[in-house]
Amino acid sequence: MRRLLLVLLLPLPALALSSAAKEFMEISARLEPVQCEKRQLRRQMAMAQAENRADDMNKLRARFAQINRDQQTARLERRLAELQSRILDGKGGARDPEDLQAISFQQRQAFYRCE
Repeated sequence: MRRLLLVLLLPLPALALSSAAKEFMEISARLEPVQCEKRQLRRQMAMAQAENRADDMNKLRARFAQINRDQQTARLERRLAELQSRILDGKGGARDPEDLQAISFQQRQAFYRCE
């Protein structure tokens, strides 16, 4: 009975994902705070540029560069790029459509959490 309950609690789509997609989603989740900060910095830089605030623009660029220099973040982002090429079929689609749907869903959730 306990095993049946455990099986019922597992999300079924997660079981159908490829190992590359699972790893991609795990790394994406770990990078979510960094990606959120980068997205916010890009918005702030666009506003600073539009409003001709050079001092603010320099500070924002420096913070963005500091984030990009972080070795762990850079390593995880490189791994994401490698996994992306394994997940995609080279024609803009996924080798396994369920992988792309799950990744897209995770990215949408992350986007709204960042707002």
